[in-house]
Amino acid sequence: MATLDMTMMYAFHEALRRDVERIARIGARQDGDPREVLRTAVGWEMFKAYLTVHHTSEDDALWPPLQRELAGKPDDLALLDAMEAEHAAIDPLLEGIDAALADRESGVERLGGLVDALVTGLGGHLRHEEREALPLIGATLDEGQWARFGELHRTRIGADLNRYLPWVLDSASPERTERILGGLPTPLLAAYRDEWQPAYARLQIWGHDGS
Repeated sequence: MATLDMTMMYAFHEALRRDVERIARIGARQDGDPREVLRTAVGWEMFKAYLTVHHTSEDDALWPPLQRELAGKPDDLALLDAMEAEHAAIDPLLEGIDAALADRESGVERLGGLVDALVTGLGGHLRHEEREALPLIGATLDEGQWARFGELHRTRIGADLNRYLPWVLDSASPERTERILGGLPTPLLAAYRDEWQPAYARLQIWGHDGS
């Protein structure tokens, strides 16, 4: 079986780690109201949207073929169940943070604990997936099955690709950036360099507080 190219998967995970650290810094602010920063930050909306696309695409296009391939292997199936459970535990945290951001009475008191829980929950999930699930995927799925996951992910990103790709590559290593950009068709590469990345930089997605 050919080795699956997981460059984009790891780049996405690093983007999530980068942003959840920014969210934690904003949530811990002592000067001013951190709710105002997060509520108005384009970065918060992008983080939620891309995380949701990623997790639902895994739930729909990765775990089912793995479950079929691994039928009769209870330990491996238990790992897939754990992946789905960890996804399900993150969604209420995003909803809880949104509720705290909208609550002018006591939201600021709840925000710190919710952000801490998101940092812990998402960080633990990413480590678990990289340590156990990604090697299992690499040993089990073929290139066609892996490509179907990637295609579903791209379809769900859709017209937001012009913001998504610069977001993924924001703070990525030069080596990883070059590998990902090297796989783009020439017109998309030109659009990324001439339009998408400059427009993303102008967005200042975390304002002046989390960038």
